[in-house]
Amino acid sequence: MQKESIVLGVSGLIIGFLLGVLVGGKTMGGNVSRAPSAVQNAAPMVNPADLNARIAEMEKVVANDPKNLQAWVTLGNDYYDANNPQKSVQAYDKALALNPNDPNVLTDQGVMFRALGFFDKALANFEKANKLNPQHLQSLYNMGIVQAVDMKQPAKARPIFEKVAQMAGSSELGNQAREMLQQLPR
Repeated sequence: MQKESIVLGVSGLIIGFLLGVLVGGKTMGGNVSRAPSAVQNAAPMVNPADLNARIAEMEKVVANDPKNLQAWVTLGNDYYDANNPQKSVQAYDKALALNPNDPNVLTDQGVMFRALGFFDKALANFEKANKLNPQHLQSLYNMGIVQAVDMKQPAKARPIFEKVAQMAGSSELGNQAREMLQQLPR
């Protein structure tokens, strides 16, 4: 999924930078700002006009058919891509009201909660997604990111990344989990 790839790529970069700053003891100007959860240019660029047109179309669809699960998910994804986390969270809320057990939507909404700085809510979404589907490695990996980066709890992040590394094998996600493990303080 496009959003999962964004989170994976950016998370690795952000963690490397933040841990480098923390380990090196230096910051450029005193404080390290909270890292964003995604960088839009990490994904294939979407023409903003096309994205805005899709959003307008989906807003019409859900206004006429508020029980249209796929339209709410699509709208949430489009707001996600438009870097509008608040509206994305709201659209995902509507989708989850219709289908509360979708680990992908829970994970995507968790990423948007993280972008808004609601780390506890993000973590709760990732935990629920992983409980619903223990093979949902993206939610598990994101739990590790929140623990390591946002909550500054590397001891809680370590077993999460170890599990992802083991379960994901030599995949990109497995390699990223191993990189995270190397960057965590002992």
